[in-house]
Amino acid sequence: MTLRIVGFAGSLSRPSKTRALVDLVTAKVAARLGAVAATYDLTDLQPGLGAAQTLEDLDGLPRAIVASILSADALVVGSPVYKGSYTGLFKHLFDLIDPAALAGKPVVLTATGGGDKHALVIEHQLRPLFGFFEAATLPTGIYASGADFTDGVPTAPALLDRIDRAVSQIQSRLNNLPTATATAA
Repeated sequence: MTLRIVGFAGSLSRPSKTRALVDLVTAKVAARLGAVAATYDLTDLQPGLGAAQTLEDLDGLPRAIVASILSADALVVGSPVYKGSYTGLFKHLFDLIDPAALAGKPVVLTATGGGDKHALVIEHQLRPLFGFFEAATLPTGIYASGADFTDGVPTAPALLDRIDRAVSQIQSRLNNLPTATATAA
């Protein structure tokens, strides 16, 4: 069965550096694995996400997107850094998800911010969030500052090297999963 990789960017802006980073990482993972990929962002879940108190409060496209996130074989998630952390609606989405729903799911963590001072958001905010879900976060997190982009596209050599390292890690993780686990997620 073909693997499914889903990217999710916690940004409401379009265009968005976070979305561009998540798109690139998701596309590279899918290309390396011969997988099917899709990327979404917070705008795709509007206007209902903010008012939702449970996943059942979402309907139509937002509900289908959440189902896609939950059934993916692996995730690439990212958020812009806002006041030292991920965005509120990004957290709200994950607050609606059952704690067991992401257990064991491989997750690439990404984030973007205006400067390097926000780089620890991956270790201090995103990794603990996905640790709560017992998701299998990869060792390499990918942080990009504004200087890592050219015309909204990730271009910095060090950033591209980190992306390649994370892609290799998720490839190794997914290649070592038992078939039943990879297809049942």
